[in-house]
Amino acid sequence: MRVAYTGEPGAFAEEAVLRFFASPAAVPVSSFRAAFEAVRDGTVTAGVVPVESSLLGTIRENLDLLWEFDLPIVGEVSVPVRLALLGLPGDTLDDITRVFSISAALAQADAFLQSRPWTVQTTYNTAGAAKQVAERGERGSAAVASARVAAIYGLSVLADDIQSGSNNRTRFAVIARAGDGPEAGAVVLGAARPAAIAGPARTSLAFAVRNVPGSLYRSLGAFATRGLNLSRLESRPWTTRVSRWEYLFWVDLDGDPAEPACAAALQELSGETELVRILGTYPKAPED
Repeated sequence: MRVAYTGEPGAFAEEAVLRFFASPAAVPVSSFRAAFEAVRDGTVTAGVVPVESSLLGTIRENLDLLWEFDLPIVGEVSVPVRLALLGLPGDTLDDITRVFSISAALAQADAFLQSRPWTVQTTYNTAGAAKQVAERGERGSAAVASARVAAIYGLSVLADDIQSGSNNRTRFAVIARAGDGPEAGAVVLGAARPAAIAGPARTSLAFAVRNVPGSLYRSLGAFATRGLNLSRLESRPWTTRVSRWEYLFWVDLDGDPAEPACAAALQELSGETELVRILGTYPKAPED
């Protein structure tokens, strides 16, 4: 099972791959788009991409890519984010002048980083920042990444648990090839760890309401009147439309379209909206 993820070995995305799959061949790629392209082109069987941070919110680029590529979500995995400051062996906190990491990690460790007069610079990935510090060997440089990355690149942990809060997690979507039909999900789930797919069903979908009073209210009512819970609701610009200021609503629904109440809600939603696209139905990730 070849699974694409963004970054370098030791990245949180690689941890997501290892948490979800029983025996994967994790394939690092250079960008979120590259992960989608690898799945679409069939060079990998699945991809794992971040879609939401419990601290920073939605990774909007990947929502846009899910819409663009139309690859089904067949699973999800939730990874706890524990950040450390990693430096060259022999360096101490007092030696550090420059800190590197991805912007999201820097934001999650902002309170710690502001405690000292360090220059902070962004890179494309947490593990990539650690690799850069190790390869350049420049004294006074450090990276914000997972503590487990230190052993991979021969770095030292200068400070651990530097993230804000103790309950920070990132949710990753597991995507498969759209052209492979329902079998794609079966193949991917067949390679998953049993605990990773033991949760209740969750369905991700996007819809566009008509530009008339009460349309969103009636759309949401299709779920509310049937006692169906929406665990996430947000809007994104409908970029493929010619007209400005039109939006798609993205929803995570606790339910399965195969269930009668959920099927009826989606049928009512289709009658109220311009468009409904189901992005995937999959087992909800455990948060151990």
